[in-house]
This record gives sequence, structure tokens and C-alpha cells, in this order.
Amino acid sequence: MQLDMSAEELKSALNRLRRAQGQLAGVIRMIEDGRDCEDVITQLAAVSRALDRAGFSIIATGLEQCMTSEDPEMRNSAEMRARLEKLFLSLA
Repeated sequence: MQLDMSAEELKSALNRLRRAQGQLAGVIRMIEDGRDCEDVITQLAAVSRALDRAGFSIIATGLEQCMTSEDPEMRNSAEMRARLEKLFLSLA
């Protein structure tokens, strides 16, 4: 299944991923600078949430495409459902 995201969806997902990338770079610097463990964990949790939100956004787009597909095999395919469920659960 190829993911076909609109320009707005793509921009949103990329912004979230770039934000997470910046946060992760900050976590690395914090560790290198010997910062407090609690501060590092707090920022690491923020990175994790940002990645999760980007992933869920991408998966939601895939679900929407499958639900609105004109191809009945794609909409009703147990294999497609299993693949999407596996992707969703990989972020849980």
C-alpha cells in the first residue's frame, strides 16, 4: 500500500518529525553536557510523544485512504486490515 498524503498532511507530518528531530538533538546535547537525569527524561518523553503523533497521523491517512477507496477489495480486505492494525499497534 502506497501512502498518498495531501500537501497539508505531508507538511504537518514533516513538521512533527522535524520538531522531534530538534528535540532529540537537544536530548543528546543535554546528555553530553551532563544535565540532570530528570530533565533528560522529560525531554526524551517529549521526543517520544512527537514521534507517536507523527506516526499516528501517517497511519490515520492510510486508514482513511483504505476506507474511502473505490476498490472494494482494498476496503474489505482482511489482509489490509491486518497490515494497518499491525502498523497501528507498532506505535502503541
